[in-house]
Amino acid sequence: MKRLHLILGLSLALAGCNRGADEVKPAASPAAAPAAEAPHAADPNLLTIDAGMMRDLRVTTAVVESRKGGEEAALLGELAVDERLYAEVGVPMPARAVRVLATPGDAVTRGQPLLHLQSPDLGRGRAEYLSAAARLRLAEAALSRKRGLLEQRIVPLREVQEAEAEYENARAAVRAAQAALAAFGVDPPTGELTTDASSFTLRSPIAGTVIARQVMPGQMLEPSVPAFRIGDLSRLWLTVHAFERDAVRIAKGAPARLAFSALPGQRFDGIVATVGRQVERESRTVPVRIDVRNPGGMLRPGMSATAHVPVGASNTAILTVPVAAVQRVKGESCVFILKEAGTFEIRKIGRGRELGAEVEVLSGLGPKDTIVVEGAFLLKAQAEKGNAAHGDHG
Repeated sequence: MKRLHLILGLSLALAGCNRGADEVKPAASPAAAPAAEAPHAADPNLLTIDAGMMRDLRVTTAVVESRKGGEEAALLGELAVDERLYAEVGVPMPARAVRVLATPGDAVTRGQPLLHLQSPDLGRGRAEYLSAAARLRLAEAALSRKRGLLEQRIVPLREVQEAEAEYENARAAVRAAQAALAAFGVDPPTGELTTDASSFTLRSPIAGTVIARQVMPGQMLEPSVPAFRIGDLSRLWLTVHAFERDAVRIAKGAPARLAFSALPGQRFDGIVATVGRQVERESRTVPVRIDVRNPGGMLRPGMSATAHVPVGASNTAILTVPVAAVQRVKGESCVFILKEAGTFEIRKIGRGRELGAEVEVLSGLGPKDTIVVEGAFLLKAQAEKGNAAHGDHG
């Protein structure tokens, strides 16, 4: 009996050892691990965004620029029309609008009709001119006849002198009627008055774009209120205000870099045209006017802008990028460079001074590199999300 128990005990011990060996064996061989657990082979400095997400991201780019690195002032201002290429068009007399021929945004040429009107004052002015012209013709004929009779000694000299005075009075009346019509901006009539004697057409004095219209058909207009505002928008004025300590060091003709909040990531250039000669008492600033070209008509009068104007002089060149382009990734200042559709390189840079809306780049970029401006923050979020996912997987 004891021998039987001993045999059973040895059998159970051997069976337990065999099971333990089966459980450990798979974990003992590294070659049996799944392929998904292998190290990630992709470049960690590349970020790939799928096409669907790219459609949702509003990505704009800008080119890294090299410019002189002297001291500059960031000045705030507002765009306005170039007053040399601007006109406010109104009626010369009270009149009623009959037909409006131009709307805001229309391009017009010099002399192009803008508005058909009717004015009782104009009708009376034309009638007075024709009446004065008729009296002049009558006085001229009477004077000619009296001079002929004087030569024949039929009438005395006094009657000829009276005829000459009537003639001069008639000429003066015609000139006065002509001046009145000229003030209305119309030419004297050449024939009999017609039913449209009170009608006239308002025309554009310059070529440009209709900026505003303040008239509707049937409306009564007064000379004090302009019906149209027209300007040539190919060139605009940006008026900024510089503190007096900066204004005295801003040179006429200096280049200015312009940034508009309505157009992020886009750069415009201007030239300092005038620096004010008087300090405004309340703000202690000096107005500075910058001439701005408007390619494609993207800019609008009234837009707010920041102008970066050099103060003093410097010949040292520096690289700059917009502030929005620089993001913190893994504790480093980085920018995103578009490599191809949906693929961006995360490149570390050496960050220098902040120059208003731009940042000086000390290393990591070169002139003409194209970087992401608008959308850089969203790309940073995607990069951090990808890094977190890889960390959890590992």
